[in-house]
Amino acid sequence: MSDEHTQTGTGWPQPAEPARPDGPAGEPDPRPEAPDPDELSPLSPQGHPSEEEDPSAEPADEVAVAQPAAVVPPWRRLSSAAVMIVVLLGLLGFTLAVQLKMTTTDSSLATARQEDLVRILYDLEAREIRLRQDIGALEESQRQLRSGEQGREAALEEATRRADELGILAGTLPARGPGLTVRFQAGAEPISAARVLDAVQELRGAGAEAMQISGGDRATVRIVASTYFLNGEGGSLIVDGRPLTGPFTITVLGDPATMRTALNIPGGVVASVAGDGGNVIVEEREVAEVSALHEPRPLEHARPVS
Repeated sequence: MSDEHTQTGTGWPQPAEPARPDGPAGEPDPRPEAPDPDELSPLSPQGHPSEEEDPSAEPADEVAVAQPAAVVPPWRRLSSAAVMIVVLLGLLGFTLAVQLKMTTTDSSLATARQEDLVRILYDLEAREIRLRQDIGALEESQRQLRSGEQGREAALEEATRRADELGILAGTLPARGPGLTVRFQAGAEPISAARVLDAVQELRGAGAEAMQISGGDRATVRIVASTYFLNGEGGSLIVDGRPLTGPFTITVLGDPATMRTALNIPGGVVASVAGDGGNVIVEEREVAEVSALHEPRPLEHARPVS
């Protein structure tokens, strides 16, 4: 057996590995570009061209081509101030869009009936007229209080007048003047507390200054800001805890024409009671009297100061 074969222990010789070529004096090949002998081995897969590679392909051009300079994206050239301005503009646009949507989609008015819209408009106009009158009266009082010698007397008269007005509004003083009497007559259905409350609210919106409600048994209750209405038994009403039987009559002081118009608007109290089969009789009075008084609630914590 030659040196080219080695014993494998199986009885069959194995070819010895080819010796690595060395330099002239047994040193490694000094050529840096010398291929590795293992790569040139016929047993190595690198020794044969791959099926995927085209052996006839020309070698790639080794001439270095100058690459263009890298393009910096525009967003990297923005400063922190520019970014902050963009964010603020975005927030401003979002806020304006939300506000515009909220103002253009008012569900309460969009779903309201035409009769309700007319009533709301009328209440707003009547309130504007009353506020303008109050402004004129206050300006006149201010002028009188600043008028030198008459200032003291004007101040006393103004204080007395305000006390009387507050007493009428609170229901602690009787009052008389032009107004209306509103009488409710029940039909197939009794007059409910909700209908009476609607009438009181519409009269207040039309400038009512004092009101009282009477029953068929002539029991009378003064209507103030804290007055409540409940449905009683047999078509009766409970007003501030006191039962009243029908028919019910509200006596109110104020501008008769304005209050009558408020009660007769489409969809108002007169139309609602007529829809239930009842009737509302409204009569103007040159001199109506509200004599029922409201007992003030005793104060537990508040004390007057001077």
